[in-house]
Amino acid sequence: METGADARMHSVRLNLHNGGAAGSLLVLGGARSGKSRFAENAITALPGPRIYLATGRAFDDEMHDRIARHKRERASAGWQTVEEALNVADVLQQHASTPVLLDCLTLWLTNLLLDGREVEGPTTALLASLHTRTAPTVMVGNEVGLGIVPQSPLGRRFRDEAGLLHQRLAACVGKVVFVAAGLPMVLKNESASA
Repeated sequence: METGADARMHSVRLNLHNGGAAGSLLVLGGARSGKSRFAENAITALPGPRIYLATGRAFDDEMHDRIARHKRERASAGWQTVEEALNVADVLQQHASTPVLLDCLTLWLTNLLLDGREVEGPTTALLASLHTRTAPTVMVGNEVGLGIVPQSPLGRRFRDEAGLLHQRLAACVGKVVFVAAGLPMVLKNESASA
C-alpha cells in the first residue's frame, strides 16, 4: 500500500531526457529531515550511471570517517562520487549528460565563505551550468532560516546567503520539495518538456 509520502515522491518524477534548469529538483530541509534520502531516491529512480557530487570537507576525524562511510555506501549502490568543495559548476558541466546529485549546497556555501571567496560569481556559474545540462540535476540544501538569529556576523551572513541562494535556485528549477520528519512537501512541480 502506498503511503502519502510515497505518493508525493512519485508525483515529483524526474525524466532522464529533461535536463536544464526546468528538469532540475531542489530539495530543502533541516538536519536529519530525510532530504538526502529523498534526493537519492529521485535520482536512483532513473537508469544509471549517476554522479554524487559531494561538497563536504573533512576538518576533523569524525567528518573524515563520515565521508569515508558515505563513499563506501554510495559505491555499493552504484554511484560514482565526485568530491568538489568549491567548483561545483565545473563538475556539472563536465558531466552534463549524466544525472547528478549535488549534496549539499549549504556545505558548498560554507566552503566558499570559509575560504574568503565571494559568493555571487560561483552562484551565477551554478545557475548557468544548470541551464546547459542535458540530464537532470538534484540539489540538496539545509533550510537554516527557520531557527534563531545567529550570534556572529559570519553566521548571519551564512544564513542570509543560504536563503538567497535557495530563492534563486527555486525560481529557476522546475521542482522544489521541502522535507520535514521524512515527509516531502511539494512546493513546486512544473513539467519540463522533452
